[in-house]
Amino acid sequence: MVTKTDTTRIITQPKLKENNQPSLKRWFKHFFYLPASKRFFSQADQAAIAAAVKLAEHGHIGEIQVVIEGHIPCSQAYHQNTRRRAEQLFAELGVWDTQYNSGILLYLNLCEKKVELVVDRGICTESHTQAWQMICEQMIQKLKQDQYREAVVNAVTEIGQVLDQFYDGCNQNDQDELDNQPIILN
Repeated sequence: MVTKTDTTRIITQPKLKENNQPSLKRWFKHFFYLPASKRFFSQADQAAIAAAVKLAEHGHIGEIQVVIEGHIPCSQAYHQNTRRRAEQLFAELGVWDTQYNSGILLYLNLCEKKVELVVDRGICTESHTQAWQMICEQMIQKLKQDQYREAVVNAVTEIGQVLDQFYDGCNQNDQDELDNQPIILN
């Protein structure tokens, strides 16, 4: 369950009020989606993802948080697409609050089979935009083949490789600031 603090409430409330295209179709899709996150990701899958995150974070200061969500909450689905939801969770989970602003949120929405990467300002450069897009596209291809565990593990590994290049030679006290376990919502 995502908890809110006073700080994150200040950050996320304006984001919730930013309306992108309202969509009744999206609302219906998320309203009638049966929660299935646990069905697609067993305990063994979650452990494999956590191990991949730990390995991908080793050797640099980058932090990876994986969030898997069955559907956007119905109270938000009409006004909020997957990108806005990922940005909201990025703030609420404190992924932005790492010491070196080196957090990345990998968000998977099972209802829409969409993947979003939200990259913190410490590593957000235009030179990596294509790499992030490629990771998302490859993950979506694996999801279409019903290879859920492999899709997430491969994406995390590739994110780690990009971070290795970005933080080349920058191994300032490799500490774990974010939990490696994937967060599974509804």
